[in-house]
Order: sequence, then C-alpha cells, then structure tokens
Amino acid sequence: MKLDYAHLPLNEEVRGLSGFYIPCKEVRLKYDGREVLYIIGTSTVESACCGGGSCGYAIVPGFVVSWQKKKNKDGLPVSEVEPIDDDAVKQAIAKTIRDTENVRNIDFW
Repeated sequence: MKLDYAHLPLNEEVRGLSGFYIPCKEVRLKYDGREVLYIIGTSTVESACCGGGSCGYAIVPGFVVSWQKKKNKDGLPVSEVEPIDDDAVKQAIAKTIRDTENVRNIDFW
C-alpha cells in the first residue's frame, strides 16, 4: 500500500488543542538498497489535565517511492511512501534512529 506524505515546513510550529509540535528535520536514511523517510521534531504540551512538558520524536512514514513529485491543495510538496510492515526492519531502523538522533519516541505509519 502506498501513501502520500505532505512535507511540512521545517522549524515552524504546528498548533494543536493542548500545545504544538515542530518538525525540525527530514532524513532520507539508506536501508537495504532503499531510502526510508523519517522526520525528527519536538512536541510541547502546554495545557492538559495532567500538566505540560516537551519531548523529541521521530515519525517514520516509510520507504520513499517517489520524492516530492506533486503538491497538495495547500501547496506543500508531497512524496509517495510505502509503510514498513516488517517488525525486524522496524526494529533495525528504530535502533539506527535512536543511536543517531537520540530520540526514544519513534512512530511508524
């Protein structure tokens, strides 16, 4: 299954109900002859019933199928990705991200 990933502007706040997140960088990681797209950022909870705080995160949309081949209705570049289903591959990629980026919160699409 292929999905579209809209590239958000880097280093700009994206506001939510109880805080915001900031995508800080995008990385195209070479893995087993393919490229994996992951995004590193920070999220901040400002107003929630359980308090506030900040943390770093990584989001892994998946393997890059096509890179920024179109734009969405908001004018953001869109890449096509293939989500990663194999648990062993996810573990290997997560380890690389943890070791390289020093983040613990890693979410795969």
